[in-house]
Amino acid sequence: MAEQWTPESWRAKPIVQVPEYRDLDKLADVEARLSGYPPLVFAGEARRLKRKLAKVAEGKGFLLQGGDCAESFAEHSADNIRDFFRVFLQMAVVLTFAASSPVVKVGRIAGQFAKPRSSSTEKQGDRELPSYRGDIINSIEFDEAAREPDPERQIMAYRQAAATLNLLRAFAQGGYANLEHVHNWTLGFLRDSLTSARYQAIADRITETLAFMRACGINPDTASQLKTTDFFTSHEALLLGYEQAFTRVDSTSGEWYATSGHMLWIGDRTRQPDGAHVEFCRGVQNPIGLKCGPSLDPDELIRLLDILNPENEAGRITLICRFGADKVEEKLPALIRAVSREGRVVLWSSDPMHGNTVKATTGFKTRPFDDILSEVRGFMAVHQAEGTHAGGIHVEMTGSNVTECTGGSQSVTDADLSARYHTHCDPRLNADQALELAFLIAEELKKEPAFHPAGDEVEETMDAAE
Repeated sequence: MAEQWTPESWRAKPIVQVPEYRDLDKLADVEARLSGYPPLVFAGEARRLKRKLAKVAEGKGFLLQGGDCAESFAEHSADNIRDFFRVFLQMAVVLTFAASSPVVKVGRIAGQFAKPRSSSTEKQGDRELPSYRGDIINSIEFDEAAREPDPERQIMAYRQAAATLNLLRAFAQGGYANLEHVHNWTLGFLRDSLTSARYQAIADRITETLAFMRACGINPDTASQLKTTDFFTSHEALLLGYEQAFTRVDSTSGEWYATSGHMLWIGDRTRQPDGAHVEFCRGVQNPIGLKCGPSLDPDELIRLLDILNPENEAGRITLICRFGADKVEEKLPALIRAVSREGRVVLWSSDPMHGNTVKATTGFKTRPFDDILSEVRGFMAVHQAEGTHAGGIHVEMTGSNVTECTGGSQSVTDADLSARYHTHCDPRLNADQALELAFLIAEELKKEPAFHPAGDEVEETMDAAE
């Protein structure tokens, strides 16, 4: 019999990738205050996402998950959120229209403030300080006071997440996502790019289709799906004290839900079966992502699925694969075969970012776009060979005109990186590169013989009832 779970049972387990707070009384006070704050998301929304993910796992859709590497306090603005949302909508339009695929939209946003690090300290010259772990913990400035973990930052993160969610809900439900605005989503700095021209061709076809539908009496006023969209949030469940503070009992089901975001994931560095992060996530009913890197053994994956999803519930688990372009075709098949052999229901998603990080000749950390594309192609080729559904993509991206990943149609070089290298942590795709990736995925999805993109009327009825 499994040990009894409580929101704080993770505290008795081994834990890694956590900051060392000096003032534990202050930390306890902050967590107590947070536990009385209103939830950021609601259980019914998380259940709706889980049903949508279950459909994707069946081959009836595609998961688009993306956003900032690590959200920062300094870059929090309405314009940045709007520009990210515009690019995300463009990617979804490409996948929906070009691949005839329903797209489940999940942002790495409104909660992605904490980052695991390969080292607990960082050295610059003769000085060695604690590593930057995200704005919810400490500051990026290389200064002793700035790098000191501060519990009060959790309050700041909550307030930023609440404001971000408020704006995202307005964009998704208030008319900004109206397909009649499909041409207006293109960012100004992309107007003359080759990728944008491909997008504009799709937008023209959508506009023609909408004109025909309007002539038939179908328009955004009579069909709300044309003017609104479901948009969900996600982040890595790394800072467990913060997550515990927002773990609440759902009044309708009596079950525990994390209300800090609709979907949480466990990182490749924190997926120990007997560890604190797995312990926390096994007890909440949200959809859970699990990062799968090259070191994950197939037997250990099955053990993790036993812990996290003992009932084999559809939509509960998304396996986010991050191997690197040179390892995906070697490492992925064994995991797929183990999951298929055991009859486990999962959604397979590709994270082509984290396994392809290199150091440029100019000293900047970057990710070659060709390697990102290569890993996606390899991921989808393996699934085609195994007869399984390549169900999603998980990317670090921004709507800003950054130069952080080399390559793409704009041909960003090592020498260009310094021009607009704005990330607080890992390099992100810019808008043009993100769109180019969406076109590649759409083309690859068309090759999948078992792909069934049709929607489901029962799901829509359930969503409306929620």
